[in-house]
Amino acid sequence: MSQKPIDLSKLKLSDLDLRPSKVAAAMLGKPWQPGGSFRQFIESLPQVLSADDLRAAAGAIVAARRAGRPVMLGMGAHVIKVGLSPLIIDAMEQGILTGLAFNGAGVIHDTEMALAGRTSEDVAEALADGSFGTARQTGEFINAAVAADPEAGLGRAVGRAILEAAPACVQVSLLAAAARLGLPATVHVSIGADIIHMHPSFDGAATGRASHVDFRLFTAQVGELKGGVYVNLGSAVVLPEVFLKALSAARNLGHEAKDFTTVNMDMLRHYRPMTNVVTRPVLTGGRGINITGHHEINLPLLLAMVKEALAV
Repeated sequence: MSQKPIDLSKLKLSDLDLRPSKVAAAMLGKPWQPGGSFRQFIESLPQVLSADDLRAAAGAIVAARRAGRPVMLGMGAHVIKVGLSPLIIDAMEQGILTGLAFNGAGVIHDTEMALAGRTSEDVAEALADGSFGTARQTGEFINAAVAADPEAGLGRAVGRAILEAAPACVQVSLLAAAARLGLPATVHVSIGADIIHMHPSFDGAATGRASHVDFRLFTAQVGELKGGVYVNLGSAVVLPEVFLKALSAARNLGHEAKDFTTVNMDMLRHYRPMTNVVTRPVLTGGRGINITGHHEINLPLLLAMVKEALAV
């Protein structure tokens, strides 16, 4: 090993004016001016990294809807718990979203919000005495709706039941909104993962049948995704896995499911969303975008950007 410092006097220097650079003055952000419009706020964001990804995601959704192509939203239950249901319902009503997909917990929180106007119990406290997950109305309502008509699919069966029951907070139910608007809302259940699976009223056969109907419906939508957008919002495992299998099945059956945009939005980067949503599905064409951050900030921002662009 050398014991003498290297001589840098003959280092070959390059020209700054000729060297390629990743950041230029035109890309920098602009200070916010009080009283400005939302469009001016969007334009003030730096043209780099996640700000550009957010613009790209909004642009892909706008382009898809203007071309009459689908925009599907697959979402975890936390999205409901951070207060975003009214925004998603508005996006459905405005024709921005063409279909929803939930994990099993999503239908629980959506139903509880409709029935009681509140959800999300203190798990640690309730687990101590075994009362966690035992709310009678939640299990009885969902399980009865599914058992009554499993062939309708789980999302449609529960959505219709909420609409018919017309509880006090029906207006914040995503499933009820989908049923009212005639939009597909599918639920993809992992047996044993949700509180209602331990209730006496639970019918595993009916739930499995209904969720499989929903998987087939979801696969049909994925088969029509060419030129559209699939957004995975806050699901780290279940929906990325379901999306990948649905995509493979759709392609196997001859559907030209390629040349679309996928967007993953979550608080952390997880393996399955990055691999099964952002990377693998668009290897045959399209673009995958990842946006890291809190749902209650990034989704309102994305939807507002879309609405602003569509209003032009």
